Amino acid sequence: MSVKKHIPNFITLLNLASGLIALIYAFDTNWLMAFFWVCLGIFFDFWDGFFARALKVSSPIGLQLDSLADMVTSGVVPGLAIFQMLAGIVDMQEEFNLEGGNFYLGLLPYAGFLITLGSAYRLAKFNVDTRQTDSFIGLPTPANSLLIMSLPVIQANSDGTGFVFEMLSSPYVLVGISLVSAFLLNSGIPLFSLKLKYFNWETNKVQVIFLVLSVLLMFTLQYAAIPLIIILYILLSVLTRNIWHKA
Repeated sequence: MSVKKHIPNFITLLNLASGLIALIYAFDTNWLMAFFWVCLGIFFDFWDGFFARALKVSSPIGLQLDSLADMVTSGVVPGLAIFQMLAGIVDMQEEFNLEGGNFYLGLLPYAGFLITLGSAYRLAKFNVDTRQTDSFIGLPTPANSLLIMSLPVIQANSDGTGFVFEMLSSPYVLVGISLVSAFLLNSGIPLFSLKLKYFNWETNKVQVIFLVLSVLLMFTLQYAAIPLIIILYILLSVLTRNIWHKA
């Protein structure tokens, strides 16, 4: 039995293991460690496909296993993160003691799992959609997970004041983010892939421009750059489709 055919699946399982560890830290609201393990899981998610193609051992099992691992790392973990953030807000708002108010307020944190439901639906669609071999339709779950997981890290690293802290402390904003996230995951927006198949400028110019701008933003803004990077990713994808391809 060839060992090499198991290498991509082993890397995929490392993605799943990273997601499980991230879950533990998310339950403890240790956001920096949860973010680190999600990033590590996404790193493994990138390389399992690379080795499957390089070793010519791609398989239907690998495709399904990849989505199952992504469901944890990029579906359950970000949903839990928003749940925990909203639960923290609800716990702090003890002044809402009107009759029936606490019951409805207690349901609010579960809105975070709209992200998990949206991720599950997107991953199921991706597995049967033959149009998404070289690009994506809708926001990929790893990109969405990075966006969501950056929010509690940004909040935790703020000084407890300011516009960003107040915004991320608003239940309305967090519920809105959950709704927008579920929409973007399953939208019809075409987005370019970051996987480089050919090493030349003409084929990869969008990816290179995006990576350079992303690095500059990370050096300048650190964790706060991640939401901007995801927005940049969407905008560049739209510009690429509507302007550059028509030129």
